[in-house]
Amino acid sequence: MSKHTSKNTLEQIETTERAWWKEAVIYQIYPRSFKDSNGDGIGDLTGILTKLDYIQSLGVDVIWLNPIFLSPNDDNGYDISDYYEIMKEFGNMEDFDRLLHEIHKRGLRLVLDLVVNHSSDEHPWFEEARKSRTNPYYTYYHWWPAEQGEPPLRPSYFDEDGTAWAYNKQTDSYYLHYFSRKQPDLNWENPDVRREIFDMMKFWFDKGIDGFRMDSISLIAKDVSFPEINIKQFPGLFEFYAKGQHLHDYLHEMNRAVLSHYDCMSVGEGSAVPVEDVAKFVDPDREELNMLYHFDAARIRNTSLPDFPDTGIDYSLISLKKMFAEWDKAVDRGWPSIYLGNHDQPRMISRFGSDDPRFRSVSAKMLATFLLTMRGTPYWFAGDEIGMCNICFENIDDYNDIDTKNRYKRTEKEGGDTQAFLEEQKQIGRDNARTPFQWDKSANAGFTTGKPWIKVNPDYQTFNVTSEEKEKDSILNYFKKVIAFRKENPNLVYGTFTLLDINNPRAFLYLRESEGDRFLVALNFTPLVAIALPGFLLEEVEVVLCNYKKPIDIDVKDEITLRPFEAIVLKLRPKTESYIDSLDLLE
Repeated sequence: MSKHTSKNTLEQIETTERAWWKEAVIYQIYPRSFKDSNGDGIGDLTGILTKLDYIQSLGVDVIWLNPIFLSPNDDNGYDISDYYEIMKEFGNMEDFDRLLHEIHKRGLRLVLDLVVNHSSDEHPWFEEARKSRTNPYYTYYHWWPAEQGEPPLRPSYFDEDGTAWAYNKQTDSYYLHYFSRKQPDLNWENPDVRREIFDMMKFWFDKGIDGFRMDSISLIAKDVSFPEINIKQFPGLFEFYAKGQHLHDYLHEMNRAVLSHYDCMSVGEGSAVPVEDVAKFVDPDREELNMLYHFDAARIRNTSLPDFPDTGIDYSLISLKKMFAEWDKAVDRGWPSIYLGNHDQPRMISRFGSDDPRFRSVSAKMLATFLLTMRGTPYWFAGDEIGMCNICFENIDDYNDIDTKNRYKRTEKEGGDTQAFLEEQKQIGRDNARTPFQWDKSANAGFTTGKPWIKVNPDYQTFNVTSEEKEKDSILNYFKKVIAFRKENPNLVYGTFTLLDINNPRAFLYLRESEGDRFLVALNFTPLVAIALPGFLLEEVEVVLCNYKKPIDIDVKDEITLRPFEAIVLKLRPKTESYIDSLDLLE
């Protein structure tokens, strides 16, 4: 790497077009678990409305709601039966209109979940489609005629038998479902389907929403000849799904027909998208999406070697650092998205920090520092700002998630170790992130006066909003502090990102810089002391952020000693050129 790595920083920043969604912090709400207003045990739109002042106080800019449309809830709203109606448990359209008005009144924006790879099998389109092959809605979905024999291999994400084909007697054919058999895949190859979807998107934009998060958008295109999957080319099989023939044609068409006509934000869930393909989605010249997010962080954390008890070193950190650097580079002229937790992942503190009482608070603050000082738009999952952690259910009956329940059934059917499966789910199960939001110390954490749809984490007596608002050094107040710091320093939005000290298995070190500002971010991802070797000639430094009460002393030597899960942000001045020579940089 040349010592002039960052010399084009100013030019890059000046040519980067500013946009509100680049500068925003996205706050994701799982409506079912946020706040119940009527005592039925299920969160709702009115409940969210009552907590808008709290959301505004955080300093976030955009609220992203998981699906709120009419649904039989086989997959908690990701199986939609009517795209124009509100889920009954959540309220009605008047409740939505009132919520949207109050969100905008506070200077916030609203993004909805767009679920159009599939619908519910209770959607009127599919109810018609399954009646007859001659029904006009039959072509709204993908089918394999039974007279052609067994359908070619297509695995399913959620099906208890693992197959993405389900037989329909009335039509004597199999329909495709990449997810649950109650979630048949829509046929995007049919222009009528695309028109219906685009009209629906316009309906919500005309109501005033500010964007869509697009569920499984990389999977919408299919090769309707359904060839056998080349196992050598796609060893994980699912990668094949993100290589649909006309995927980018459809996304470009969506942009030209809908997105380009609104001042909106579009972010796609990049299921199975490899890093080398990300620019195809987000390069502005291609006119597709603003951003794409991926699952590589979870994949690395869930499949890497376990921590070594004698050292506390997590060797997945090196892979994690390289992954973030590679994705940042791959975005090229587009814009990155940054997250560690959402409704599809376990709680980020349990997976990337520590829920050990000794380290829970400090590791939560470290992760907040990471997400809010990286390049790109940060996505924050509601509850992480108060340190919510995995609930770790002991019994399968405690789970609600279709993925966990069906995989348990498959394990049981195949004679597998169901207890080992449950132990794994304590760490990676999606319901860990879906337990009710912890508002206060009252019954059910102040979430509901009724029986919660899923159990409340018993640690709510300690980790809740009311308690943390009063505590000066709480996770919540630190989160607000870091958001404010990000907003005060545009460099943390538009400045360049340079990864340092790559092969350090404990510390994550990177430089953020623009013409006038240079920040060094040093993070310890382990419960032991970490030595970071930035290679700087630190002529003058200022600690501007630290997740410990008393910052460490920094002198002019080349190494920084970090306490367990410590996060520090250093402002560097004056700029020196010799710092770059000894860096271990990602080529």
